[in-house]
Amino acid sequence: MAKARAIVKRRKAVRNIRKITKTMQMIATAKFQKSLKRAVGTKPYSLKVRELVAELAATVENVQHPLLRKPGVNDSTGKIALLVITSNRGLAGAYNGSVLRTAIHFIRECESQGKKIDLFVVGKKGMSYFNFQKRPITQRLDQIVDPPPYAEVEKVAETFMQQFIGGVYDAVQVAYMNFHSAGSQKPDVMTLLPLSQLAAAAAKGQAAVPGDKKGVTKPVGRTVEYEFSPDAKELLDELLPLTVKTALFQAFLDATTSEHVARMVSMKSATDNAEKMVKNLTMQYNRARQSQITTELSEIMGGVEAMK
Repeated sequence: MAKARAIVKRRKAVRNIRKITKTMQMIATAKFQKSLKRAVGTKPYSLKVRELVAELAATVENVQHPLLRKPGVNDSTGKIALLVITSNRGLAGAYNGSVLRTAIHFIRECESQGKKIDLFVVGKKGMSYFNFQKRPITQRLDQIVDPPPYAEVEKVAETFMQQFIGGVYDAVQVAYMNFHSAGSQKPDVMTLLPLSQLAAAAAKGQAAVPGDKKGVTKPVGRTVEYEFSPDAKELLDELLPLTVKTALFQAFLDATTSEHVARMVSMKSATDNAEKMVKNLTMQYNRARQSQITTELSEIMGGVEAMK
């Protein structure tokens, strides 16, 4: 009887866990639906702004802007700012692990080239990981929550632009989970600054698209002649910072949406496994109970035979 009681207690515990994972799955699904609308709704705007700036920068001859500078041998500091976007909570499958592995691979690749990496980390999981790795964190960005507010992301983008223009960093990279669809999310390292790749890509008839450290490109079609009002410099002063801000904001939206997808899938898998475990434990309990009943009947029949 002791074995059957132990199985009953374990089955009850598994059922309680199943209720928790089912609730977490439903919460993650609701958050994913809300986050998906933001991520999908803003992506066409972010890409179009990037295309427009690329076309403009390629059309204007001898364009000069601090955000378009490409550090050379003389003015290079050898320092790169890396922003790593992770989650504050776990139970999201391989979400954080994939982003952190991609970030570490990028860090080691840069360090092998003699460059120094300054870490800017979003999320408690990333902070704990780099503290465990004993890598110094330049800044912890705790003010950005879920869902990410544009005002806070804009402040972060402005800080990076000021540091890049001031010559503190040669480049600004973002390691995050790039959301492609509900069934496909891939960790990427996106080049946020410099924007010189936009003009170079547009000059070849292509526009750089966020999502890869080397810059994924796509055709933008035939270059047209523009008449600028106001002049091109004033337009670039307005559009280039906007490009950086929208690209960073889109990275945060993609990361948040990917986190909810990963947690939703993970909790669904946990719920299904708990359901299977309950069924197996029920079968074990039935076998144990049948064995106990058979033993009790045998003892009764043995006592009856002994009394004859």
